[in-house]
Amino acid sequence: MAATGNADTNVGHGALIEAVDRALTTHGRAVLTGCAGSGKTEVARAVAAAAARRRETVLHLAPEAADREIPEAAAAALLASVPRTALDRLAGPQRTAIALLRREADAPRAGRDHVALRLAVVEVLRGLTVPGPVLLVLDNAQWLDPESTDLLRFVLRLTPPRVRVLAAECVQSAPVAESLCGPGTPVVHVPALGADEVAELLLRHGLPARLAGRIHQASGGNPRLALALGHSLAEAAGQGGGAHHADTLPVTGQAREVARRLLAAAPGRTRPTLLLAALAARPTTALLRRAGRPEAEAELAQAERAALVTVAEDGTVAFTAGALPAALAADAGWPERAAGHAALAAAVDDPVQAVRHRALAVDTPDADLAAEITRAADACRRRGQRALAAELGLLAAERTPAALPQEELARLVGAAEDAGWAGRADLARRATRAVLARDASPAQRVRARLAVIDAAGQALADLDETIAHAVADAAGDPSLQAAVQLRIAWKHNIGDGDPVRARDAAAEAGALAKAGGDQVAEAMALTVRARMGRILGDPDAEDILAEALALPAPEVPLGMRNAPQFLAVRHALFDDRLTDARRQLLVLLPAVQRTGSAEDVFEVLRSMTEAELRRGRCVRGTAHARRALELTIEAGLSPGPAWYVAATAEAAAGSFARAAAYARRGIRASEEEGDQVFLSRGLYALGTVELATGEAARAVATLSRVAALEEAQQVVDPSVLRWHGELAEALVAADAPGEAAGLLDRVTPVARSLGRTTVLAALDRARGLCLSARGEPERAVALLEATAERFGGFGLPLERGRTLLALARVERRRRRRAPARAALRAAAELFEAAGAGPWLDLARENAPESCGPHPGVAALTEAEARLALLVAGGASNQEAAAKLFLSVKTVEARLTRIYQKLDVRSRAQLATALRGQ
Repeated sequence: MAATGNADTNVGHGALIEAVDRALTTHGRAVLTGCAGSGKTEVARAVAAAAARRRETVLHLAPEAADREIPEAAAAALLASVPRTALDRLAGPQRTAIALLRREADAPRAGRDHVALRLAVVEVLRGLTVPGPVLLVLDNAQWLDPESTDLLRFVLRLTPPRVRVLAAECVQSAPVAESLCGPGTPVVHVPALGADEVAELLLRHGLPARLAGRIHQASGGNPRLALALGHSLAEAAGQGGGAHHADTLPVTGQAREVARRLLAAAPGRTRPTLLLAALAARPTTALLRRAGRPEAEAELAQAERAALVTVAEDGTVAFTAGALPAALAADAGWPERAAGHAALAAAVDDPVQAVRHRALAVDTPDADLAAEITRAADACRRRGQRALAAELGLLAAERTPAALPQEELARLVGAAEDAGWAGRADLARRATRAVLARDASPAQRVRARLAVIDAAGQALADLDETIAHAVADAAGDPSLQAAVQLRIAWKHNIGDGDPVRARDAAAEAGALAKAGGDQVAEAMALTVRARMGRILGDPDAEDILAEALALPAPEVPLGMRNAPQFLAVRHALFDDRLTDARRQLLVLLPAVQRTGSAEDVFEVLRSMTEAELRRGRCVRGTAHARRALELTIEAGLSPGPAWYVAATAEAAAGSFARAAAYARRGIRASEEEGDQVFLSRGLYALGTVELATGEAARAVATLSRVAALEEAQQVVDPSVLRWHGELAEALVAADAPGEAAGLLDRVTPVARSLGRTTVLAALDRARGLCLSARGEPERAVALLEATAERFGGFGLPLERGRTLLALARVERRRRRRAPARAALRAAAELFEAAGAGPWLDLARENAPESCGPHPGVAALTEAEARLALLVAGGASNQEAAAKLFLSVKTVEARLTRIYQKLDVRSRAQLATALRGQ
């Protein structure tokens, strides 16, 4: 009678557990519903564990599917879990009825006193309430046998209020739990996990968090299926399948079994209709009817009740989990799949899809069909549907007769390159393996291998062998050598974090491209040189970029993100020329959408997010960030950059807590992929959130990691990633103004020599706080007021608002409440106009009215105030040291200064002084 599935899937269910507890406290009964594998059992166990900690008696009943066929099996199991002493107090007939049931659960029912049995169970439960409340947890209520269901329905009507009942059941089954608990019982539904919660689930089980988006899409947020997919992926990677870069997740082994169990919830007659929907690219009820399923609506309605599909008002059909159509197709035999594709080929109205289905309905070579598929792939390429073009290219190669080996090779190479554009690493590797297994020319091998590199996104760390083979095959062909050297330059930057080697490789690529007469590759090489030059603080970087922009700019085969036109936009963003950047991005966005390069579209959306957030258009920026994240999940791109973008958007306009969660996820993904560039950015996003939320010691630690990474990458230009001012502010807040001043003294001359005016303003904000902490409040106020005005002139409202917050803190320490209030009010107006919710909340929380009654509190530094609040709240010196990442000796010294400033002599007096904080 064990519950099915014992994986720890209790992630993201804290609010559900609280809701169940409230229902049990208020009503004494609660029903928990959800799909199979949704985590109902884990929620029920958590509720039971909490009751046990309160020393309540907990009875747990979890029937399995087979138990439904055994009369009174659940009743016998329930009584078997009851202590013997509870049965000894029963009257004779009741004790006899229970003894008979416990000894002979499968015996004929004749001769049993069922009234005595029911009354006996009532008395047992009443007796258990004498020492305290009883919680009866009934998991898998759908598997109760009918006799036990009747018995429990009778018993639960007569039990006292001290017997509380939690019944959990699967939504795909006929409802039982509510009839047991009575009408009006609160029902708590266990929803699917979000992508964030799937990431947490994977982390908890030691699986790659960077796959969270893909696994969330494939699992539909079902925890059991998500874990099964993750483990299937790990097994495939362990067998050398390269699945760690997969875009189509393997629905094999445990994952397929979980998917089969979910599919079994729908009646068998729905299976043919579901299979057709699984085979179709864009299934609708009308399409399924035309394909030979006249009862499609009714059958899909049954599948929808089983939580397998959703059907929109326009008839569009979508599976609730991407693994379900894969499992349906895998379990169907070839004749069934072929018949389905043939029916769909005659029913679809898209010529490309008709060709695709006709190709999948046969498995024999056909030169005419292969040529037709190739033309369909060309059409997809023109539409920007590069992933579909890659799939069709592979199909065309498979249908090409053996007598046409060169046509087959050309189709395979084209499929690989389309997959590289689309970021589909699985298709690129599949096509490349086929190319390498044939008598391909060196040029064809190079092109295929370059497609694998292009499809890898940020995960370039493990491609050394692929690059080495490409170098060898490209020998003697300057154009191919240039293309390989460009990829080497990108790898040096992203995977190795070495802009010097990246610049040198780009210079070599440029020389080779010029020798080969490839002006497009030459422009790409100059672009990399300009990008690395900007990072390294090279004053010639803009001239190199201008040289690249002067070259002809046809359609860029290596991606717009690597073109000089896009780098010009990035430089405009670095310089806070935001209106220019936005105008150029609006021109680039439709262009990259036409090319079908998911990474190009993502990069443009990322840049649009940054531009809008810096301009104080937070709602627009958040919308772009959301699209970038959705695209990353749909296309299977490296998630580290998308989670960084989501973190910045959340920090500006959503929630600091969500921003920190996204940043941590991005850090983990970038570490897994060896992406040094976005590892720095993820840490930067986390550090700024920690600084904003008052976790100064954590912010110092996080931003110091950024400093170390940037130093290792030899980054000179402070406008590329603006961590310097943030770290200086964190050091001031952590009571280390001397270190902050040293950092500012080192970076300010660099920013000034490069003409980075908005960077200098951010450094001045940190310097103002530093001056205040070192006892120069007048100079601090003057500098912060001037800096706020400069940010206003630059058109950076969020930066101006942050500077006004800093000014308010300094004025408050000077006990100048009116100027502090005015600065906070002005900051709040800026944040409200920009839609910067978290910062608006911060401005309101820091209002002078909330500072407490003691006039000396304003004299404390932020670091001292944090320690004072902890100690006043009862923390020992050791506990405060651990919380603030300080030594005990530092805590003692700082506490002495706090006592002197507030004129108190004990912790009790300190608590009184801080009352109201």
